[in-house]
Amino acid sequence: MNKIYSKAMDGVLLHIINKLKDISETRVDICSDEQYLQVACFKMNEGKTFKAHKHIENIRETTITQESWIVIKGKVKAILYDLDDSIVHEEVLEAGDCSITFLGGHNYECLEDNTIVYEYKTGPYFGQEKDKVFIEGKDA
Repeated sequence: MNKIYSKAMDGVLLHIINKLKDISETRVDICSDEQYLQVACFKMNEGKTFKAHKHIENIRETTITQESWIVIKGKVKAILYDLDDSIVHEEVLEAGDCSITFLGGHNYECLEDNTIVYEYKTGPYFGQEKDKVFIEGKDA
């Protein structure tokens, strides 16, 4: 797991990259409990299970959208931004790899045809005008 911290503001965790090769049979909570987006990873062998459950309704308040990409097939270059909109990290993600953005910006460039990703983010979504601002000079 690669934790990417802000260079503009000491100690602020912006992004996490988790690679498929780093996943083990022990559950790893990638995100700390106070983050809005919760992601964990672990390998499971045939027959492995856990106690059936459902989640209790709770009122939760979020102040920012956090987002995660999981590459299913192909390759994607993750371009991750700091709080001051400077590029803080770039990394190629392959099948099974995951990126998580808590703060700062991000952009992704597909490096292969037919690349497939899952994108997860906190909601609800209020539309582009209320939910995101584009980083100047970083247009695709």
